[in-house]
Amino acid sequence: MNHMPVTLTGVDVEAKREEILNYFLQTYSLYEKIFELLKDDTVFYKKSELTRHPMIFYFGHTATFYVNKLMLASVITERINPEYESTFAIGVDEMSWDDLNEQNYKWPKVSDVRAYREETKKLVVNLIKTLPLTLPITEKSPWWIILMGIEHERIHIETSSVLHRQMPLEFIKSVSEFKACDKFVEAPKNELVFMHGETITLGKSKEHHLYGWDNEYGKKVEEVKPFEVSKYLVSNAEFLPFVLDNGYTNMDYWDEEGKKFLKISSAKYPTFWIEKEKGMFDLRLLDKVIELPLSWAVEVNALEAMAFCRWKSKREEGYYGLPSEAQWYHLYNVAQIHDVPNFDDSQANINFAHYASPCPVNEFAFGELYDIVGNVWQWTSTAIDGFEGFKEHPIYDDFSTPTFDGKHNVMKGGSFASSGNELMKHSRYAFRRHFPQHAGFRYIKIDKEEIMEKEENIYEHDELVNQYADFQYGDEYFGVENFAQKTASLAIVYSQHTPQKNVLDIGCAIGRCSFELANVFDNVTAIDFSARFIQVAVEMQEEGEISFERKIEGDIFTLEKRSLSDFTFAEVADRVKFWQGDACNLKAHFKGYDLVLATNLIDRLYEPKLFLENVHERINENGILILTSPYTWQEESTKKEFWLGGFKDEAGEEQYSLDGLKKVLKKNFELIDTQDVPFVIRETARKFQHTISQMSVWKKI
Repeated sequence: MNHMPVTLTGVDVEAKREEILNYFLQTYSLYEKIFELLKDDTVFYKKSELTRHPMIFYFGHTATFYVNKLMLASVITERINPEYESTFAIGVDEMSWDDLNEQNYKWPKVSDVRAYREETKKLVVNLIKTLPLTLPITEKSPWWIILMGIEHERIHIETSSVLHRQMPLEFIKSVSEFKACDKFVEAPKNELVFMHGETITLGKSKEHHLYGWDNEYGKKVEEVKPFEVSKYLVSNAEFLPFVLDNGYTNMDYWDEEGKKFLKISSAKYPTFWIEKEKGMFDLRLLDKVIELPLSWAVEVNALEAMAFCRWKSKREEGYYGLPSEAQWYHLYNVAQIHDVPNFDDSQANINFAHYASPCPVNEFAFGELYDIVGNVWQWTSTAIDGFEGFKEHPIYDDFSTPTFDGKHNVMKGGSFASSGNELMKHSRYAFRRHFPQHAGFRYIKIDKEEIMEKEENIYEHDELVNQYADFQYGDEYFGVENFAQKTASLAIVYSQHTPQKNVLDIGCAIGRCSFELANVFDNVTAIDFSARFIQVAVEMQEEGEISFERKIEGDIFTLEKRSLSDFTFAEVADRVKFWQGDACNLKAHFKGYDLVLATNLIDRLYEPKLFLENVHERINENGILILTSPYTWQEESTKKEFWLGGFKDEAGEEQYSLDGLKKVLKKNFELIDTQDVPFVIRETARKFQHTISQMSVWKKI
């Protein structure tokens, strides 16, 4: 299977169009081929892992991703199936705002999802054939969104194969395209190889010739000192003594996170190992179980890899650990590997070019070392973060930032199932340290002090989140009341004639208003489009504290902290449930509210009528809808044809936003009041935004 990513450059537009079309079709087909491993349609409704959705979710997810991102980017203006595009939108990582409650889902027929995927395929094919194309393709091009959808599906080809590998074998069948390795050689004895080190520059420029995720861009210079590294990836043979030496029960080898993983999972050996009798193991592959091949690369999570290194350190002279991201780059450079599109996948167990499984750790040499690229992903000691100059892509602003939490470690090198962007030198994928993947590790010999962990500040590179944290939880400026607190107090007054049981705070940002509403309401549903914001709110709720940087000027900041105990809502914060969601296409079960509050939201929606025309269905009889907005319409958020005001009509008449709201809402609501609510956002010590938002209050009729 040859699935090399396309370049962004070229001179022949029609040839590039054809290249992207073929790449899309290959990707779409391979994704569906992976799901042929499921024995029959009934298996689509089974979970392979309790913290994941049934497989039907993942089957629909990548198709809805295309539609949702194309809608958000205003490349298209009509959905194919709004229900699917809400149901299959969110829930692929282990985040607390992922909705895994099966009561909230009515899964469609597999045949209907196949039909939906076919409709999505036709949509994207038509766009590829008809969209104007200018080379090189840049981040601002609609073609970037198409490539984003393709590379997103490439990721899920691999992650879905991991889930299928965890599905009970009785529900799996063989697929001829996915053949496991058939080489069972003697396992080599690992040894250390000396590396001289070098100055490594991580990150790439915006002018790079390949598509990239936002975390790949920027710059970080790191001095890699000389070190020793294992010649091979750790094999099953090398890992087995750790297992037999009670490695999973001796807590000396595990940190606190590792101990928690052991308690929850009851793990005694790697995820894909099967103990057939005491000390004897088989290995689960995609579609079968075989006797554990001792020469193959072991597959473990990061916590298991780190525990092995501690065990090895106790048994031998010196200290062992995982390489850093920069140290892996040094290995790559020493091996003089040619990056995509010049990379030769015939020389590595990657891209399904050889096998649909790991293979012996001494099969693919890269100079003196083996498997620098391919076989299994290699865990690093590096917790993922943004480089200097990092900036989220506006159409997928939560691809990376939710992982900048110190809980996700970078993996490098790719696995047998990696393709597309995953093949690239600069690719940066990170998973929670307890996640099973097609991932293993190699080790380095290190100084003891190098294994000390550093504290992560998850907001360090997120200026907008820092700004909002200060806006909602920071000081008041120029005598203007805290906007979130003021809005909540007004909403409580306006809704006092309702039961005040359930409230929906849509566009909740980082949660201050939601928490304030919990002082009165029994249940607060808080939804925001951005996982970056939700993450802060959940941190305040679960950890009882947030930290953020307050900008003084330039690169000068002060570190601020706010604790839940500082506020009146500390005792009721658990009444709030945070979710990530799209106001223009909310899931159907968000309904039955006495109050719906949409704060400074409508002029930032890609199509505000989609929210306003349906919001009455979510509100109880005589319930209240409150909208606040400064009506700062801008085309980068909302195409002008969808503005509710702020323009002149064909007759030259001025159209104002409140009148636009009345036109949309008059069928189901009565306007009962309006008032101005000012707010101040601090940018630096000497720059503030002073804005006046109009609050409009509507009663359902």
